Amino acid sequence: MKKSSRVSLPSFREGQVWEVENSMLQIGQVGKTLVHYKRYKGKSRGVPTSLTGIKELEKYLHTSKAKLIEDATPAPPAKA
Repeated sequence: MKKSSRVSLPSFREGQVWEVENSMLQIGQVGKTLVHYKRYKGKSRGVPTSLTGIKELEKYLHTSKAKLIEDATPAPPAKA
């Protein structure tokens, strides 16, 4: 059996900014299966919010070799 050489991406959190090709992607709200995000070039304002599944966005970021630029929010505290 072959093992997949899939690189795991960090889990999505509100405020994350990803660099994708020549644009930026900012994560908005994150639900159980869906993610709201904005894709823009430069520091544009008034960009429409898009909605997609978490798995689809992970696949897109992986295939486009996106880099996590900014993670504005701290990780939620771990429950003991």
